Amino acid sequence: MDPQPLTERDERMLAFERQWWRYAGAKEQAIKETFDISATRYYQLLSELINRPEALEADPMLVKRLRKMRADRQRERAARRLGF
Repeated sequence: MDPQPLTERDERMLAFERQWWRYAGAKEQAIKETFDISATRYYQLLSELINRPEALEADPMLVKRLRKMRADRQRERAARRLGF
């Protein structure tokens, strides 16, 4: 499959993730207002986006940070399921 260029939405999502949020609720509200989708759907799309080499090429530091955060959360969930 040929690489697909980032869409305008993809670029907006990366720009959005460059911002810092003091409170999770504020970010979730901004997601709804900015993208007109639920926070759950936004994070599903973001997870797909950061898997793409085009996203890594567009902003390597951001995408690596987001991938690390995702991996950390996955490890924490797995540890909780196993009772650690």
